[in-house]
Amino acid sequence: QVQLVESGGGFVQPGGSLTLSCAVSENIFNFNSVGWYRQARGNERELVAEINVGGRTTYADSVKDRFTISRNGNKNTVYLWMYELKPDDTADYYCYARLLQTDYWGQGTQVTVSP
Repeated sequence: QVQLVESGGGFVQPGGSLTLSCAVSENIFNFNSVGWYRQARGNERELVAEINVGGRTTYADSVKDRFTISRNGNKNTVYLWMYELKPDDTADYYCYARLLQTDYWGQGTQVTVSP
């Protein structure tokens, strides 16, 4: 069973930074893509960023130029570097790993951006 464990969420003021980490129990290069979704209260889950096995990255328009996704194959860990955070970034952030038609999810980590 694939396991993903997120960490790094918390409370930050607008303009601040946070880095989320996702430790994956298997070789991350076994998956077609890994990445992050988020879900704010009352909203649907939305893609934030993903990186495919070849290294191509995709970002939501709302986070381009502020967030960066990266990975460390030696640690089987995926990171989300978040800068210039805004209150609209407040959400539960979920790490996922996709293998063909199957998505594996972490339990989520909360990010709150508030004065």
